[in-house]
Amino acid sequence: MKIGIVCYPTFGGSGVVATELGMALADRGHEVHFFSNARPFRLPGFKPRVFFHEVPVVHYALFDHTPYTLTLASTLYEVYELHQLDVIHAHYAIPHAAAAYLAKQMAGGKLPIVTTLHGTDITLVGSHPAYAPVVKFTIDQSDRVTAVSKDLARETRELIGVTRDIRVVPNFIDPDMYQHREGCDFKQFFAPNCEPLILHISNFRPVKRITDLIKTFIRVRKEIPCRMLLVGDGPERARAELDARDGGVLDDIFFLGNQVAVTDLLSIADVYFLPSETESFGLSALEAMASEVPVVATRVGGLPEVVTDGECGFLVPMGDTDQMAQRIIELATDPPLARKMGKAARARAITEFPLEKVVGMYEAVYEEVVRA
Repeated sequence: MKIGIVCYPTFGGSGVVATELGMALADRGHEVHFFSNARPFRLPGFKPRVFFHEVPVVHYALFDHTPYTLTLASTLYEVYELHQLDVIHAHYAIPHAAAAYLAKQMAGGKLPIVTTLHGTDITLVGSHPAYAPVVKFTIDQSDRVTAVSKDLARETRELIGVTRDIRVVPNFIDPDMYQHREGCDFKQFFAPNCEPLILHISNFRPVKRITDLIKTFIRVRKEIPCRMLLVGDGPERARAELDARDGGVLDDIFFLGNQVAVTDLLSIADVYFLPSETESFGLSALEAMASEVPVVATRVGGLPEVVTDGECGFLVPMGDTDQMAQRIIELATDPPLARKMGKAARARAITEFPLEKVVGMYEAVYEEVVRA
């Protein structure tokens, strides 16, 4: 098949999943065309059967804002005409599914659309009164709709009033990409005395509750020597650095910014910490699990569908920094428990969320819409 994939190029779960999916589809013999306003950060320079189409940014004096949805729709239609795409897979409802709908109309209705919902396109954008009608419309007009968790499918029905079928296709990992490194050799730069390493990866937005992250680490650091690695960037980073300074733990935290490859950092972590207000799935938690790292996370959104509480780590109430600190200390001071949970976490990750299994689920969806 010839598959068009529309995604954001930024450091976020939806872009990571879309890019990894496209590359896996190409490995299976499909021709894959990526569409975005910049090259997705995990897309390699060259890969057979993979093509990238940069959507132009058009500036015009009468436009207060660049009409990206329109230029994306035009690009989708032009590539459809030139390459006879079989299906468009839009990751994120707005603006991607909306642009795909316009392209489908230009193609005379002959271009089927699969829309995958990832989270904030529903919980933040989709639930806003200014966007809710168009989000619902684009979902209803898609030929198939998938969501990355049962919880997100539920929220889509409750928040937006969508009544159509939403198929749950979870996020995934390639088991071969992840491993856990025993010992302290690679870890010594961050923890010269082999102190426990706590890891967090996010876009540092308010929904990630970075304030809780720092508060919890301050409490943990008062009890045990440890270090924390923070990967990512965003609006809450500056505040996090100030909070860490004021709490006396700035020297124990490494702010590493955005990283293209996180597997090496995951491989040396002792605990993965995710205190979010909501997570539609929790891809970074799954990546940690695949690296044999136990997870301490909030019991919100789709996280309970990924992390088995008491087996792969611990789920705690959102905002309960005392319990978060207690669970992190428990794992950091009990290596046999951490190893046991880490191995259970990897076993779950590679059994329930392997790349081959989930890519096959998407292939089945494509085949359905093409036949229809």
